[in-house]
Amino acid sequence: VQLQASGGGLAQTGGSLRLSCATSGFTFNRYAIGWYRQVPGKEREGVSCILIRDGSTWYGDSVKGRFAISKDSSKNTIYLEMNNLQPEDTAVYHCAADADYGLGCRDFMTGYRGQGTLVTVSS
Repeated sequence: VQLQASGGGLAQTGGSLRLSCATSGFTFNRYAIGWYRQVPGKEREGVSCILIRDGSTWYGDSVKGRFAISKDSSKNTIYLEMNNLQPEDTAVYHCAADADYGLGCRDFMTGYRGQGTLVTVSS
């Protein structure tokens, strides 16, 4: 199983970045796949998740209205479009996947997890 995140980098406050998570080794359309972020010394924070089966989405309160998650099933890849970035969005962003047992995105961070990509937002 692989989840390869990419697209991180440096952005200015108010700027945008697009993250990608390319997956392999599991049946893409039977999973809930999403993003969480982590800052050293802090708890993991769920950012967003998409249920591949039906496209339903979930967003953390801190990113609602600014971030958008999407999928490309032909490429087994999900994306996170991040707009109006703020310094508090600075973190390592990881993608994660959990099998879809009918519970939606509730437990997506507890399944497979990949290496992260660093997002830095300058003020």
